[in-house]
Amino acid sequence: MAWTFYYYVPSSPAAGIFVGLLGLSTVLHFYQLVRTRTWFMIPFVIGGALETIGYVGRLLSSIEAPDYTKGPYIMQSALILIAPAFLAASIYMTLGRIIFMLDGEKCSLIRLKWLTKIFVAGDVLSFLMQASGAGIMVQNTTNPSTGEHIIIGGLFVQIIFFGFFMISAVVFQSRIMKSPTGRSNELEGLWRRHLTVLYITSILILVRSIVRVVEYIQGYDGFLMKEEVFIYVFDGLLMLVAMLVLQYIHPSEINCLIGRGDRYSEKIFMTRKFEPRSALEMRGAVEA
Repeated sequence: MAWTFYYYVPSSPAAGIFVGLLGLSTVLHFYQLVRTRTWFMIPFVIGGALETIGYVGRLLSSIEAPDYTKGPYIMQSALILIAPAFLAASIYMTLGRIIFMLDGEKCSLIRLKWLTKIFVAGDVLSFLMQASGAGIMVQNTTNPSTGEHIIIGGLFVQIIFFGFFMISAVVFQSRIMKSPTGRSNELEGLWRRHLTVLYITSILILVRSIVRVVEYIQGYDGFLMKEEVFIYVFDGLLMLVAMLVLQYIHPSEINCLIGRGDRYSEKIFMTRKFEPRSALEMRGAVEA
């Protein structure tokens, strides 16, 4: 079967809209990151940048149609695929900080010392598998099946770890509601809000990964690969919503309350009774 870059002419308006929206959200996330010193959101910003560049690749391909070149195709194929792994890394790290903020390690399925390390390690493994699979697939265009199989494996790793992550978050919430700490009572509205954000963003990435698994299982000439609408509805749109949700309810609030934010972040809480933790209390904090 002869290699075909696309089974459709990529839409310039759709690609342009997503480049603009993802790019703007990424720039704002970068501003929030630097302004509030929420350094564990660096992977999230990288993920947003990769998403944006990926859709730039689609835009370039739409301009080239029908005489496509390999560069823009590889750009959009690889970067859109691996970007959510970077978004996931920051989401994983947020849970550990919520647990620490609430003095809730006793309610966690996994000790704080290992919680972030385990999930980020799984995320790195997923990223490496997807990246290597994408590299193999675009290098061997005459037989992309090997690359597709590796990508499927990487996506399954991501799904498994995200599933376990969500179970860990639900168990923690259930336990701390039954055995609340003084801190969890004091910050109840805030931690519930941030856990809800984690559930929403996790589900969005999980749904996206499941759809991509089905896409690659169907194969290069499968139904999902032949219809452009799916890449926007079940990938681009879901990732954009995840970025916007975390933009609106930003983890810098948590950073401030565990004593890692700056004075700008603290202004958010000027009218509240929340107090950042002391240096002594921070010694057992989860490392990024």
